[in-house]
Amino acid sequence: MTKTLEFIFDFGSPNAYLAYKALPPILARTGAGLRIVPCLLGGIFKATGNQPPLMAYSHVPAKLAYTQLEIRRFIEKHALTAFKLNPNFPVNTLMLMRGAIAAEADGRLEDYIEAGLKLMWEDGLKMDDQDVFAQAMTAAGFDGPALLERIQDPAVKARLAENTQDAVERGVFGVPSFFVGDDLYFGKDRLAEVEERLSA
Repeated sequence: MTKTLEFIFDFGSPNAYLAYKALPPILARTGAGLRIVPCLLGGIFKATGNQPPLMAYSHVPAKLAYTQLEIRRFIEKHALTAFKLNPNFPVNTLMLMRGAIAAEADGRLEDYIEAGLKLMWEDGLKMDDQDVFAQAMTAAGFDGPALLERIQDPAVKARLAENTQDAVERGVFGVPSFFVGDDLYFGKDRLAEVEERLSA
């Protein structure tokens, strides 16, 4: 039976970009399939009392500096030279994540993830602006105005909320998080452990 790696995902985390880009060799070596589960990171934070690192460690400059160092090391290790911090960070990802739910319903989630990650973490666009969102998604091969309409669909909103609640109930407190079966792994620095578990 093919093993499946579940990726609890939100575009708002730079580490979600980095982890996603580092996954293909792991999936190839282990023969695992990937299932991306769109969730709302803000909702996860609210439900768990967690905070983004920039807030949580705002009073610990050395910790923030080390976090940036770790990102640079990860980028160098995996040759992720297209990555850059979004100048509009933090970006509210509600539109993006509801769009992911709509794209998933259309069987285009993988294409949408690729597009959204590029727009957020390579092009540095302000993806919580409706006009920017519509234009950028249209340029990426989607119908941007139609996506804006679909993200108002109560079923789309409900599905994202359900995904987020389910993740919290399974112990998720941040993104990127991964499940292999019922085993939870948090952060891009756990990818080696994820690979060991998938290979077991």
